This record gives sequence, C-alpha cells and structure tokens, in this order.
Amino acid sequence: MAMDQECSQEPPAEPPFVAHHRQPPPPRQAPAPSRLGCHRRRPRPRRTPPPRIPPRPPRLLGSRRGRVLHCSRRRLRQSPQPPRPSDVRLRLHNHGLAPYGPLWRDLRRIYAVHLLSSAALRSSSDSRTRAVRSLAKALFREPGVSEPDGPRRVEMKSRLFKLAYDVMMGLVATALEESAEERQRFREIVEETSAVSGAVNVADFFPALRRLGWRGTERKLARLVQKRDALIGELIERHRFRQRRSGSNGEAAAAIGNGDKGRPTMIEVMLSLQESDPGTYTDVTIKTLSAELLGAATDTSASTMEWAMCLLLTHPEVLHAARAELDAKIGQGRLAEEEDIPNLPYLNCIINETLRLYPAVPLLVPHESSQDCTVGGYDVPRGTMLLANAWAIHRDPNTWDEPEEFKPERFQCEGGKKEAGLRMLPFGSGRRKCPGEGLAMRLNGLALATLIHCFEWEKLPGEEVDMTEGPGLTMPMAKPMEVVCTPRHTMLHALSQL
Repeated sequence: MAMDQECSQEPPAEPPFVAHHRQPPPPRQAPAPSRLGCHRRRPRPRRTPPPRIPPRPPRLLGSRRGRVLHCSRRRLRQSPQPPRPSDVRLRLHNHGLAPYGPLWRDLRRIYAVHLLSSAALRSSSDSRTRAVRSLAKALFREPGVSEPDGPRRVEMKSRLFKLAYDVMMGLVATALEESAEERQRFREIVEETSAVSGAVNVADFFPALRRLGWRGTERKLARLVQKRDALIGELIERHRFRQRRSGSNGEAAAAIGNGDKGRPTMIEVMLSLQESDPGTYTDVTIKTLSAELLGAATDTSASTMEWAMCLLLTHPEVLHAARAELDAKIGQGRLAEEEDIPNLPYLNCIINETLRLYPAVPLLVPHESSQDCTVGGYDVPRGTMLLANAWAIHRDPNTWDEPEEFKPERFQCEGGKKEAGLRMLPFGSGRRKCPGEGLAMRLNGLALATLIHCFEWEKLPGEEVDMTEGPGLTMPMAKPMEVVCTPRHTMLHALSQL
C-alpha cells in the first residue's frame, strides 16, 4: 500500500458498492473514541432538483497498520457529519466544519491574522507567561506535608485545565468579572461535550431509529450547546456594553484589548466587523468561534501537558535530561521565558513524542471523498467519510522504530518533526490543518519548561502512574494525575518573587 498512491483518474462506471469490489479492511484497534474507524454516509443532496438517493449501509474504511491513505486533493473535501436541523447554523459558522467559500476564508483570516499569526502570538506572550507563572506560584504556595518548602501532593488535571483556560480566555475575551464559578461551569461543559461527542450514536448505525424518534445523543448535545451559548453570550454582552460606553468604533475596540500592548481580543474583533457587515458576522458566528477556540484548545492543551508530565514521571532519565538542558541553557535562579523555548531542542522533542503517542484528537476532523477512487488497491466510493486514525498512524511499526516506546531522541535528527511528514499528524495536514499549532507548541513548551525547571517531581509513594486512556472525542487520562512536587532549592528565590 503506497504512501503516495493517487486516486484513479476515471471513476468506475458501475455503482461503487457491489459484491466484487474490494472493500477496505477495518482499522486497527485504537483508543476508545477511535474504534469506529470511518463509515459511509449518503452524499449530500443537491438543492435543485432534490435527488432520491437509496439508503446505503455504513461501511468501514481504514488500514490495519495505520498507514496514510492519500488521495489527490481534488477528490477529498472537508466533511462534517450531516448537519441536523438543530445545529445547522452552528456548523455553517464553525471554522472547522464550515464548507469552503467566502465565509470560511473570512473565518480563517480571523485566526491567521488577528489571533494566531506569529506577530499576534508574540504580542500575546505576556498573557501566557502570566498564566504559567500563576500556576508555578500556586504550586509553590501549596503547603508542604512536613515543612513549608518540602514535598506536597498535588492534583494536576484541574490546574492544567485552568492554565489552558486562562490562556485561551485571554485570546477570546477581556477578563471582565470572570469568576471561578464560570470557569468551573465551562470546564464541566467541555468535559461532558467531549464524552458525549465521542460516544457511539446507535442511530448512526440504525437510521430507522431516527424515524421512530430516537434522539438521545442529539438531545444531550443540544442541551450542552444551550448551556455553552448562554455562558459565551454573557461574555459578548459584557463586551458590547463596554464598547458602547467607550465608543463603538474600530479604534476604541482595538484600545479595549486585554492589556497586551493594546491587542484586541477575538470578541472585540468580531464586534468591530459586525458593525460593518452585520449579516455575515452575527452573534451566532461570534458564539460559535468563541466556543470553538475555547473548547478545542483548552481540553486538548491540558491533556497534552498532563500526558507529558506522566511520561516524564515514568521515564525519570528523560526528566533528568530535560532538567539538565534547562539548567545549561537558562541557568538556575531565572524563570523560563517564551523566547527560550526555541533554544531547548530536547524539550521540544519531548513534546513531539508526547503528541505522537497520545495525540489530543486521535481521529482528525472528518473528510469526504468527492468522487469514486481507488486507494492502495481498495475501492473508495464517492461520499465515503474518511477519518484519519492519527493514533494508529503514529504507532505504525512499519514506519516507526519501537513505536510503543517513549523515545524523544527520535526527533533529534535534522528536520525533526518536519522530516516525519505524514507519519506525524497531531494537528492534521493541508489547509484544514489546525491553525492553533503554533499557540499549542508555545504554551506546552513554556509550561513544561517552568514546571521541570522549578520543581522536583515524583510519583505518589507506593503507587504507579495510571496511563489508562479515558473515553471521549479527545484522549484524556482515565484517572486525573496526582503527583508529589517539591520546589528546587536553586529556584526558591525566583519562586518567592512571584
């Protein structure tokens, strides 16, 4: 099965699913949310005239060894689940699921120019530094078991989620009367949405249940969307009220920024655009983009940092090597800065190896074959939903040496992650690639550098780290991480100044 096998130029003249056509094998077993592989759904009907499409059974598409099945770009397009009437507006205004067109390009431009460009990330580095140092301060002030500067038992999952949430909220909205209660509400919504979205929907396999009124999963998601929209709607109204008081124009909006050199937040940018084009930049668009940025980046970033810390605890030699690099490049007595991260190659290798073993989204965003084609000798009919099993691709023994082992050194070769090519897809590939890769790498790098440099980390006495993967659309840990951390004596002065 060739890595760069192209689609056949001519589609078959007969219906794609017939008895003698070679069907792809089921995918290799993957984590709980990834075991469905890919399934077939009927093509979207055209608006005029509406064709009568006979029902077709779902099909599975995958590779036992997790290899990339690569079609030419003109034969693949982004394809979310068929939108239900209740959420069609949200899907159309979602950057990750919106169809190609002027609206998608406008949404992409907001991410690429206003929020996640290199210049925008540099200007917002202070907010990430404050959030990471706030985490270090909280860990330092946690009372020790026997003495103030001694070891203390801490639970990291909620702390890492708070870190990621604070960073993403700084991009989305100005901190206006935000409370710990609101943060906890949003965390519960994100976790429940991930669990429900990753669960098996029986109606996808038995469509007749929908005609009988089966809407269990959809009702749960609809309730979560209502809760989420109510929470984000409060943020939008606060910003709108503040802009009206300050004068609703572009200069005022830019001046309202969150304190990082006057940089406007996403809601402020969208409200300014809404004034010039209210038909395109509606409140639904603002809510959907805010929810996408907060929901997609918060849970995934927190999970990646938690997996990285667990891997370091189970591989103390890697932890010692990373700390030695930090002491050599940064020195003792000074806290890490975001500008130091590019000069820490081994730390970046640790992050890449964590993303290889535990990609935050085991199945990437769905795509759809736009025409009948043949890939690797298998018939892929038009309308097939294609889910890239990143978890299986990253653990393919035919393309990785000892794929189940944690070996950051594999990325130390020249080129590193780029040389891995399509074997390494934690953020996807192509123009639908996750636009937040740069932000994620900066945040993960700064957080891990600070935690490793400032504290000693150990397992709980008499316990092993539970590396069990939990269910959900993302890949959380089944059991929240609890560890023993101790401030390093060489960093006590720097930590006391926080």
